[in-house]
Amino acid sequence: MLSLIGRNNKLFAADIKCYEAELSHIVSTSSFLILGGAGSIGQAVTKEIFKRQPKKLHVVDISENNMVELVRDLRSSFGYIDGEFNTYALDIGSIEYDAFIKADGHYDYVLNLSALKHVRSEKDPFTLMRMIDVNIFNTDKTVQQAIDSGAKKYFCVSTDKAANPVNMMGASKRIMEMFLMRKSEHIAISTARFANVAFSDGSLLHGFNQRIQKSQPIVAPYDIKRYFVTPEESGELCLMSCIFGENRDIFFPKLNETLHLISFADIAVKYLNKLGFEPYLCETEDEARELVKTLPKQGKWPCLFTSSDTTGEKDFEEFFTDKETLDMERFDGFGIIKNDPLYQQELLETFEKKIDQMKLERQWSKEDIVKLFFTMLPEFAHKETGKYLDSKM
Repeated sequence: MLSLIGRNNKLFAADIKCYEAELSHIVSTSSFLILGGAGSIGQAVTKEIFKRQPKKLHVVDISENNMVELVRDLRSSFGYIDGEFNTYALDIGSIEYDAFIKADGHYDYVLNLSALKHVRSEKDPFTLMRMIDVNIFNTDKTVQQAIDSGAKKYFCVSTDKAANPVNMMGASKRIMEMFLMRKSEHIAISTARFANVAFSDGSLLHGFNQRIQKSQPIVAPYDIKRYFVTPEESGELCLMSCIFGENRDIFFPKLNETLHLISFADIAVKYLNKLGFEPYLCETEDEARELVKTLPKQGKWPCLFTSSDTTGEKDFEEFFTDKETLDMERFDGFGIIKNDPLYQQELLETFEKKIDQMKLERQWSKEDIVKLFFTMLPEFAHKETGKYLDSKM
Protein backbone atom coordinates (compact mmCIF):
# COMPACT_ATOMS: atom_id res chain seq x y z
CA MET A 1 0.00 0.00 0.00
CA LEU A 2 2.83 2.42 0.79
CA SER A 3 4.08 2.34 -2.81
CA LEU A 4 0.62 3.27 -4.10
CA ILE A 5 0.62 6.49 -2.07
CA GLY A 6 4.18 7.35 -3.07
CA ARG A 7 6.01 6.26 0.08
CA ASN A 8 8.57 3.68 1.18
CA ASN A 9 8.62 4.20 4.96
CA LYS A 10 6.08 4.13 7.78
CA LEU A 11 5.44 7.51 9.37
CA PHE A 12 5.40 6.62 13.06
CA ALA A 13 7.70 3.58 13.35
CA ALA A 14 10.32 5.41 15.44
CA ASP A 15 7.77 6.75 17.94
CA ILE A 16 5.96 3.42 18.30
CA LYS A 17 9.28 1.65 18.93
CA CYS A 18 10.38 4.26 21.47
CA TYR A 19 7.12 4.19 23.45
CA GLU A 20 6.09 0.54 22.94
CA ALA A 21 6.89 -0.71 26.46
CA GLU A 22 4.97 2.13 28.13
CA LEU A 23 2.15 1.92 25.61
CA SER A 24 1.72 -1.83 26.08
CA HIS A 25 1.77 -1.53 29.86
CA ILE A 26 -0.92 1.15 29.92
CA VAL A 27 -3.16 -0.71 27.46
CA SER A 28 -2.80 -4.05 29.26
CA THR A 29 -3.85 -2.52 32.59
CA SER A 30 -6.75 -0.42 31.25
CA SER A 31 -10.32 -0.68 29.99
CA PHE A 32 -11.48 0.85 26.70
CA LEU A 33 -14.70 1.83 24.96
CA ILE A 34 -14.42 2.45 21.22
CA LEU A 35 -17.29 4.27 19.50
CA GLY A 36 -17.55 3.94 15.74
CA GLY A 37 -15.19 1.00 16.03
CA ALA A 38 -16.25 -0.77 12.82
CA GLY A 39 -15.31 2.04 10.44
CA SER A 40 -11.91 2.04 8.78
CA ILE A 41 -10.20 4.17 11.43
CA GLY A 42 -12.19 2.54 14.23
CA GLN A 43 -11.09 -0.92 13.13
CA ALA A 44 -7.48 0.22 12.95
CA VAL A 45 -7.61 1.64 16.49
CA THR A 46 -9.38 -1.47 17.78
CA LYS A 47 -6.61 -3.66 16.36
CA GLU A 48 -3.89 -1.51 17.99
CA ILE A 49 -5.57 -1.88 21.37
CA PHE A 50 -6.61 -5.54 21.00
CA LYS A 51 -3.11 -6.76 20.16
CA ARG A 52 -1.78 -5.16 23.36
CA GLN A 53 -4.10 -7.24 25.58
CA PRO A 54 -6.44 -4.73 27.30
CA LYS A 55 -8.31 -5.64 30.48
CA LYS A 56 -11.62 -4.72 28.85
CA LEU A 57 -12.42 -3.70 25.30
CA HIS A 58 -15.96 -2.84 24.22
CA VAL A 59 -16.66 -1.76 20.64
CA VAL A 60 -19.83 0.05 19.52
CA ASP A 61 -20.88 0.72 15.94
CA ILE A 62 -24.16 1.15 14.08
CA SER A 63 -22.98 -1.13 11.26
CA GLU A 64 -23.73 -4.74 12.18
CA ASN A 65 -22.05 -6.12 9.05
CA ASN A 66 -18.82 -4.19 9.55
CA MET A 67 -18.76 -5.30 13.19
CA VAL A 68 -18.96 -8.95 12.12
CA GLU A 69 -16.03 -8.43 9.77
CA LEU A 70 -14.05 -6.68 12.51
CA VAL A 71 -14.41 -9.69 14.81
CA ARG A 72 -13.48 -12.11 12.03
CA ASP A 73 -10.43 -9.98 11.23
CA LEU A 74 -9.31 -9.83 14.86
CA ARG A 75 -9.73 -13.57 15.38
CA SER A 76 -7.90 -14.34 12.15
CA SER A 77 -5.03 -11.93 12.89
CA PHE A 78 -4.52 -12.02 16.67
CA GLY A 79 -6.73 -14.76 18.07
CA TYR A 80 -8.02 -14.06 21.57
CA ILE A 81 -7.21 -11.99 24.66
CA ASP A 82 -7.52 -12.78 28.35
CA GLY A 83 -9.45 -9.58 28.94
CA GLU A 84 -13.13 -8.97 28.24
CA PHE A 85 -13.94 -8.27 24.59
CA ASN A 86 -17.48 -7.51 23.40
CA THR A 87 -19.05 -5.74 20.42
CA TYR A 88 -22.40 -3.95 20.33
CA ALA A 89 -24.36 -2.96 17.21
CA LEU A 90 -25.85 0.23 18.61
CA ASP A 91 -26.64 3.77 17.48
CA ILE A 92 -24.76 6.14 19.80
CA GLY A 93 -27.70 8.56 19.70
CA SER A 94 -30.22 5.91 20.80
CA ILE A 95 -31.95 5.05 24.07
CA GLU A 96 -30.49 1.55 23.80
CA TYR A 97 -26.97 2.98 23.82
CA ASP A 98 -27.75 5.09 26.89
CA ALA A 99 -29.08 1.98 28.65
CA PHE A 100 -25.89 0.11 27.73
CA ILE A 101 -23.76 2.89 29.23
CA LYS A 102 -25.88 2.91 32.38
CA ALA A 103 -25.48 -0.85 32.74
CA ASP A 104 -21.74 -1.12 32.03
CA GLY A 105 -20.26 2.29 31.37
CA HIS A 106 -17.07 2.33 33.40
CA TYR A 107 -13.96 2.69 31.26
CA ASP A 108 -10.54 4.24 31.69
CA TYR A 109 -10.44 5.47 28.09
CA VAL A 110 -13.27 6.37 25.73
CA LEU A 111 -12.33 6.76 22.05
CA ASN A 112 -14.88 8.23 19.64
CA LEU A 113 -14.16 7.42 15.99
CA SER A 114 -17.73 7.83 14.77
CA ALA A 115 -18.32 10.52 12.16
CA LEU A 116 -20.06 11.53 8.98
CA LYS A 117 -16.88 12.19 7.05
CA HIS A 118 -17.92 12.81 3.47
CA VAL A 119 -18.11 16.21 1.84
CA ARG A 120 -21.02 14.83 -0.20
CA SER A 121 -23.09 14.65 3.04
CA GLU A 122 -23.78 18.39 2.81
CA LYS A 123 -25.80 18.14 -0.39
CA ASP A 124 -29.22 18.07 1.39
CA PRO A 125 -30.44 19.62 4.66
CA PHE A 126 -31.51 16.31 6.22
CA THR A 127 -28.21 14.47 5.89
CA LEU A 128 -26.54 17.70 6.97
CA MET A 129 -28.57 17.72 10.19
CA ARG A 130 -27.55 14.12 10.84
CA MET A 131 -23.93 15.20 10.36
CA ILE A 132 -24.42 17.78 13.09
CA ASP A 133 -25.92 15.15 15.38
CA VAL A 134 -23.17 12.60 14.78
CA ASN A 135 -20.16 14.91 14.66
CA ILE A 136 -21.17 17.42 17.33
CA PHE A 137 -24.02 16.42 19.63
CA ASN A 138 -23.24 12.70 19.94
CA THR A 139 -19.69 13.73 20.79
CA ASP A 140 -20.86 16.18 23.43
CA LYS A 141 -23.18 13.54 24.90
CA THR A 142 -20.58 10.80 25.08
CA VAL A 143 -18.01 13.14 26.64
CA GLN A 144 -20.51 13.94 29.40
CA GLN A 145 -21.17 10.23 29.92
CA ALA A 146 -17.41 9.68 30.24
CA ILE A 147 -17.25 12.46 32.81
CA ASP A 148 -20.19 11.03 34.77
CA SER A 149 -18.64 7.55 34.84
CA GLY A 150 -15.22 8.76 35.97
CA ALA A 151 -13.20 7.97 32.84
CA LYS A 152 -9.56 9.06 32.80
CA LYS A 153 -9.51 10.27 29.23
CA TYR A 154 -11.69 10.99 26.20
CA PHE A 155 -10.29 10.88 22.68
CA CYS A 156 -12.11 12.06 19.58
CA VAL A 157 -10.95 12.03 16.00
CA SER A 158 -11.15 15.34 14.16
CA THR A 159 -9.99 16.08 10.60
CA ASP A 160 -7.44 18.15 8.73
CA LYS A 161 -10.49 19.77 7.11
CA ALA A 162 -11.23 21.48 10.45
CA ALA A 163 -8.25 23.77 9.87
CA ASN A 164 -9.60 26.77 7.94
CA PRO A 165 -12.66 24.75 6.83
CA VAL A 166 -14.25 25.26 3.42
CA ASN A 167 -16.92 22.55 3.66
CA MET A 168 -19.68 21.77 6.14
CA MET A 169 -18.06 18.51 7.22
CA GLY A 170 -14.83 20.25 8.19
CA ALA A 171 -16.78 23.07 9.83
CA SER A 172 -18.83 20.59 11.85
CA LYS A 173 -15.61 19.08 13.18
CA ARG A 174 -14.24 22.54 13.99
CA ILE A 175 -17.43 23.30 15.95
CA MET A 176 -17.06 19.91 17.63
CA GLU A 177 -13.59 20.98 18.77
CA MET A 178 -15.18 24.10 20.30
CA PHE A 179 -17.62 21.95 22.27
CA LEU A 180 -14.71 19.75 23.39
CA MET A 181 -12.92 22.80 24.77
CA ARG A 182 -15.89 23.37 27.10
CA LYS A 183 -15.89 19.78 28.31
CA SER A 184 -12.07 19.77 28.72
CA GLU A 185 -12.50 21.67 31.97
CA HIS A 186 -14.02 18.49 33.44
CA ILE A 187 -12.08 15.64 31.78
CA ALA A 188 -8.79 15.26 29.89
CA ILE A 189 -9.51 15.29 26.15
CA SER A 190 -7.18 14.82 23.20
CA THR A 191 -7.91 14.63 19.49
CA ALA A 192 -6.19 14.06 16.16
CA ARG A 193 -6.28 15.71 12.76
CA PHE A 194 -4.82 13.66 9.97
CA ALA A 195 -4.71 13.01 6.29
CA ASN A 196 -6.89 10.80 4.12
CA VAL A 197 -6.78 7.16 5.14
CA ALA A 198 -5.77 5.25 2.03
CA PHE A 199 -8.43 2.80 0.81
CA SER A 200 -10.74 3.48 3.78
CA ASP A 201 -14.40 2.50 3.38
CA GLY A 202 -16.25 4.92 1.12
CA SER A 203 -13.11 6.74 0.00
CA LEU A 204 -12.24 7.32 -3.64
CA LEU A 205 -9.34 4.86 -3.39
CA HIS A 206 -11.66 2.22 -1.92
CA GLY A 207 -13.85 3.00 -4.91
CA PHE A 208 -10.99 1.96 -7.20
CA ASN A 209 -11.27 -1.56 -5.77
CA GLN A 210 -15.02 -1.55 -6.34
CA ARG A 211 -14.69 -0.34 -9.93
CA ILE A 212 -12.21 -3.10 -10.79
CA GLN A 213 -14.37 -5.78 -9.18
CA LYS A 214 -17.42 -4.53 -11.07
CA SER A 215 -15.58 -3.95 -14.37
CA GLN A 216 -16.26 -0.21 -14.38
CA PRO A 217 -14.09 2.79 -15.38
CA ILE A 218 -11.72 4.50 -12.95
CA VAL A 219 -12.58 8.16 -12.36
CA ALA A 220 -10.42 10.62 -10.40
CA PRO A 221 -9.67 14.36 -10.20
CA TYR A 222 -6.26 15.35 -11.51
CA ASP A 223 -6.12 18.72 -9.76
CA ILE A 224 -6.75 17.63 -6.15
CA LYS A 225 -3.74 16.55 -4.10
CA ARG A 226 -3.95 15.00 -0.65
CA TYR A 227 -1.78 13.58 2.13
CA PHE A 228 -2.39 9.90 2.81
CA VAL A 229 -1.80 7.64 5.79
CA THR A 230 -2.31 3.89 5.89
CA PRO A 231 -5.08 2.39 8.06
CA GLU A 232 -2.43 1.09 10.48
CA GLU A 233 -0.92 4.59 10.77
CA SER A 234 -4.35 6.07 11.46
CA GLY A 235 -4.77 3.62 14.36
CA GLU A 236 -1.32 4.41 15.73
CA LEU A 237 -1.94 8.16 15.55
CA CYS A 238 -5.25 7.90 17.42
CA LEU A 239 -3.91 5.57 20.11
CA MET A 240 -0.78 7.66 20.74
CA SER A 241 -2.90 10.80 21.07
CA CYS A 242 -5.30 9.02 23.41
CA ILE A 243 -2.62 7.61 25.70
CA PHE A 244 0.06 10.30 25.61
CA GLY A 245 -1.80 13.45 24.63
CA GLU A 246 -2.19 16.08 27.31
CA ASN A 247 -5.50 17.84 27.88
CA ARG A 248 -6.67 19.68 24.71
CA ASP A 249 -3.78 18.39 22.59
CA ILE A 250 -4.46 17.79 18.90
CA PHE A 251 -2.01 15.35 17.28
CA PHE A 252 -1.21 15.43 13.57
CA PRO A 253 1.38 13.78 11.31
CA LYS A 254 4.46 15.88 10.68
CA LEU A 255 5.12 16.85 7.10
CA ASN A 256 8.52 15.69 5.89
CA GLU A 257 10.15 13.92 2.98
CA THR A 258 8.14 10.81 3.88
CA LEU A 259 4.67 12.42 3.87
CA HIS A 260 3.91 14.51 0.83
CA LEU A 261 1.02 15.48 -1.41
CA ILE A 262 -0.05 13.17 -4.21
CA SER A 263 -2.96 13.50 -6.63
CA PHE A 264 -5.79 10.98 -6.93
CA ALA A 265 -5.01 10.61 -10.63
CA ASP A 266 -1.38 9.71 -9.87
CA ILE A 267 -2.53 7.06 -7.38
CA ALA A 268 -4.95 5.68 -9.96
CA VAL A 269 -2.09 5.21 -12.42
CA LYS A 270 0.08 3.46 -9.79
CA TYR A 271 -2.90 1.33 -8.74
CA LEU A 272 -3.64 0.14 -12.26
CA ASN A 273 0.03 -0.48 -13.02
CA LYS A 274 0.28 -2.71 -9.95
CA LEU A 275 -2.67 -4.73 -11.25
CA GLY A 276 -0.97 -5.06 -14.63
CA PHE A 277 -3.10 -2.54 -16.53
CA GLU A 278 -2.10 0.48 -18.58
CA PRO A 279 -4.39 3.51 -17.99
CA TYR A 280 -6.30 4.62 -21.09
CA LEU A 281 -7.42 8.24 -20.84
CA CYS A 282 -10.99 8.90 -21.99
CA GLU A 283 -12.66 12.19 -22.86
CA THR A 284 -16.21 11.48 -21.63
CA GLU A 285 -18.14 9.25 -19.24
CA ASP A 286 -19.90 7.57 -22.16
CA GLU A 287 -16.59 6.70 -23.81
CA ALA A 288 -15.24 5.26 -20.57
CA ARG A 289 -18.37 3.17 -19.94
CA GLU A 290 -18.24 1.79 -23.49
CA LEU A 291 -14.52 1.01 -23.58
CA VAL A 292 -14.54 -0.89 -20.28
CA LYS A 293 -16.32 -3.67 -22.19
CA THR A 294 -13.28 -4.32 -24.38
CA LEU A 295 -10.07 -2.59 -23.19
CA PRO A 296 -9.31 -4.74 -20.11
CA LYS A 297 -8.82 -7.76 -22.37
CA GLN A 298 -6.03 -5.77 -24.05
CA GLY A 299 -4.33 -4.96 -20.75
CA LYS A 300 -5.71 -1.41 -20.63
CA TRP A 301 -8.26 0.20 -18.29
CA PRO A 302 -10.42 3.21 -19.23
CA CYS A 303 -9.86 6.23 -16.98
CA LEU A 304 -11.55 9.60 -16.77
CA PHE A 305 -9.37 12.22 -15.06
CA THR A 306 -11.24 15.49 -14.56
CA SER A 307 -10.94 18.82 -12.79
CA SER A 308 -12.83 19.28 -9.54
CA ASP A 309 -15.74 21.72 -9.41
CA THR A 310 -17.95 20.32 -6.65
CA THR A 311 -19.05 22.09 -3.47
CA GLY A 312 -16.73 21.79 -0.49
CA GLU A 313 -13.53 20.63 -2.17
CA LYS A 314 -10.40 22.20 -0.70
CA ASP A 315 -7.52 22.92 -3.05
CA PHE A 316 -4.92 21.94 -0.45
CA GLU A 317 -4.70 20.29 2.95
CA GLU A 318 -3.39 21.69 6.19
CA PHE A 319 -3.29 20.32 9.72
CA PHE A 320 -3.06 23.61 11.63
CA THR A 321 -3.50 27.35 11.20
CA ASP A 322 -1.00 30.14 11.76
CA LYS A 323 -2.94 31.10 14.90
CA GLU A 324 -2.35 27.78 16.66
CA THR A 325 0.56 26.98 19.01
CA LEU A 326 2.62 23.93 18.05
CA ASP A 327 4.91 21.45 19.81
CA MET A 328 7.10 19.89 17.13
CA GLU A 329 9.77 18.51 19.47
CA ARG A 330 8.15 15.87 21.68
CA PHE A 331 7.74 13.19 19.01
CA ASP A 332 9.60 12.21 15.88
CA GLY A 333 6.56 11.74 13.61
CA PHE A 334 3.78 13.57 15.45
CA GLY A 335 3.23 17.29 15.75
CA ILE A 336 0.96 18.62 18.51
CA ILE A 337 -1.35 21.62 18.57
CA LYS A 338 -1.49 23.02 22.11
CA ASN A 339 -4.76 24.64 23.17
CA ASP A 340 -6.06 26.71 26.02
CA PRO A 341 -9.71 26.14 27.05
CA LEU A 342 -10.95 28.95 24.82
CA TYR A 343 -14.66 28.90 23.97
CA GLN A 344 -17.65 31.23 24.10
CA GLN A 345 -20.34 29.71 26.31
CA GLU A 346 -23.08 31.95 24.91
CA LEU A 347 -22.15 31.01 21.35
CA LEU A 348 -22.32 27.29 22.11
CA GLU A 349 -25.66 27.72 23.85
CA THR A 350 -27.04 29.68 20.90
CA PHE A 351 -25.98 26.89 18.53
CA GLU A 352 -27.69 24.27 20.69
CA LYS A 353 -30.89 26.27 21.01
CA LYS A 354 -31.19 27.05 17.31
CA ILE A 355 -30.59 23.44 16.26
CA ASP A 356 -33.11 22.26 18.88
CA GLN A 357 -35.67 24.72 17.53
CA MET A 358 -35.15 23.50 13.96
CA LYS A 359 -35.70 19.91 15.08
CA LEU A 360 -38.76 20.82 17.14
CA GLU A 361 -40.36 22.48 14.12
CA ARG A 362 -39.30 19.58 11.86
CA GLN A 363 -38.32 22.15 9.27
CA TRP A 364 -35.03 23.68 8.19
CA SER A 365 -33.07 24.49 5.05
CA LYS A 366 -29.43 24.11 4.18
CA GLU A 367 -29.26 27.90 4.09
CA ASP A 368 -30.44 28.04 7.72
CA ILE A 369 -27.64 25.71 8.81
CA VAL A 370 -24.98 27.44 6.70
CA LYS A 371 -25.96 30.78 8.26
CA LEU A 372 -25.65 29.28 11.74
CA PHE A 373 -22.23 27.85 10.89
CA PHE A 374 -21.08 31.30 9.79
CA THR A 375 -22.21 32.61 13.18
CA MET A 376 -20.02 30.02 14.87
CA LEU A 377 -17.12 30.41 12.43
CA PRO A 378 -16.97 33.97 10.99
CA GLU A 379 -13.95 33.03 8.82
CA PHE A 380 -15.68 29.95 7.38
CA ALA A 381 -14.72 29.89 3.68
CA HIS A 382 -17.72 27.92 2.43
CA LYS A 383 -18.42 28.22 -1.28
CA GLU A 384 -21.56 26.81 -2.88
CA THR A 385 -21.07 25.72 -6.50
CA GLY A 386 -24.38 23.92 -6.89
CA LYS A 387 -22.50 20.76 -7.93
CA TYR A 388 -22.00 17.66 -5.77
CA LEU A 389 -20.11 14.40 -6.05
CA ASP A 390 -23.34 12.42 -6.42
CA SER A 391 -23.83 14.05 -9.82
CA LYS A 392 -20.57 12.56 -11.08
CA MET A 393 -19.56 9.06 -12.09
